[in-house]
Amino acid sequence: MAADIAQALRKIDAAHAEDPNRTTPRNDEASEPYELHYANKMTAYLKKLSPDASSNLQIAVRAQHFRRWEVPRDTYPMTRVGYHAWRGGLKKRQAEQVAALLEQCGFGEDDIARIGVIMRKEGLGKGDDEVQALEDVACLVFLDDQFDEFREKHDEDKIVRILAKTWAKMSSKARDMALDMHMEHDSRRLVEKALSG
Repeated sequence: MAADIAQALRKIDAAHAEDPNRTTPRNDEASEPYELHYANKMTAYLKKLSPDASSNLQIAVRAQHFRRWEVPRDTYPMTRVGYHAWRGGLKKRQAEQVAALLEQCGFGEDDIARIGVIMRKEGLGKGDDEVQALEDVACLVFLDDQFDEFREKHDEDKIVRILAKTWAKMSSKARDMALDMHMEHDSRRLVEKALSG
């Protein structure tokens, strides 16, 4: 049985559509499930960053937050250690759930394993271009789609620290894309402050 990429993407999106959390995209009156919105943004940025992305990378990017709403942040301690444990647990869980879905769509062990590596971001910063691409896309979506809300919830010092860490994880191509991105004045000011050291 040959791998059915279109079927896999449909199944991933069907899961995203079950997210009870809703969002209203900019300049749009209709709300949609948040994780479906997030997946669409991830795919859109992947197409800009890496138009020739492999099928495995496309699937990993599309499934990055697979059923994430089922494990809310507050199910772990609200500490730095708790945050990292939550993120680590999610990466493993999401990759395992997507692996089971991909088996149903005819994917072989090698492709399933590779998609899992990308989703878990294994070896980030060690020369794996596809893992780096997923990280780049996630950072770009954060800056474009989540940063304004994040900015309203945290103090400036924390925001600047997080922006500096985000920037350090991005490739030069992704950084160029971020600098070309439209941002509200205060968001742009904070990015520039983070980059100034």
